[in-house]
Amino acid sequence: MATAMLAVTTALTGATPAGPTPSPTHPTPTHPTPSASPEPKPDQKPDQAEPSAEPSGSPAEKVDCRKVKCVALTFDDGPGPYTGTLLRHLAKYQARATFFVVGRNVAAYPDVVRRTVGAGHELGNHTWSHPDLTRLTPAAIRSQLARTDRAVESATGVVPGLVRPPYGAMDRDVRRQARRPLVLWSVDTLDWAHRDSARVARVALKRVRPGSVILFHDIHPTTVKALPRVLKGLSARGYRFVTVGELFGGRPPKVVYDAPARRLSGGPK
Repeated sequence: MATAMLAVTTALTGATPAGPTPSPTHPTPTHPTPSASPEPKPDQKPDQAEPSAEPSGSPAEKVDCRKVKCVALTFDDGPGPYTGTLLRHLAKYQARATFFVVGRNVAAYPDVVRRTVGAGHELGNHTWSHPDLTRLTPAAIRSQLARTDRAVESATGVVPGLVRPPYGAMDRDVRRQARRPLVLWSVDTLDWAHRDSARVARVALKRVRPGSVILFHDIHPTTVKALPRVLKGLSARGYRFVTVGELFGGRPPKVVYDAPARRLSGGPK
């Protein structure tokens, strides 16, 4: 455990941390808060009709997260009917984010996934149907990830370079079959349980630290509604919005924000 956490800090700073106190520019990794998010079910109706295309923002400059305050906003379980609105919110702040997509939703919303990549965001694999991977055989784990990879590549030409296991649940088999970095989180907004935009924004703004990986779910309209406040508040505090890959200079460790080998969720599987 200590070795995994050290790897996260070393990757971000280039040096072994002297102690647990966070500095203005260097994150101090913390364990992800256990998340009991149940199997994702997007709300049925969007707040408003989605346009056929997203505004294209100018390419954002590269950021050195060893020198400036960075935060990685991550969104699970999409794409869905509200993802297009979220993309517009992010574009307004030239914010890059990482979307951990569910394969069957990619098949349902391929145009949204294409717009996500076209806007400069990063894609991660969140399995095909959101099962607890620790309950599957190695072959079934590979199938869940491979089906999603194929769906994403078919829609975008890109194969996800990261994996976020549903519920944050991982074991030795999951690590072996993923064959790429596994990404958990340091701030859990619990937006799936509390469909309250003000609360979601308040939790994100209160718990963020330089180097945080914040967990949201873009299938909930209340989460998408909270993002303008989050983006405005963090921008005012000098944060730069980067993808998970950028947070680690393009080379994330094998496990980002590791936790003890246990199920992180009490939710239904």
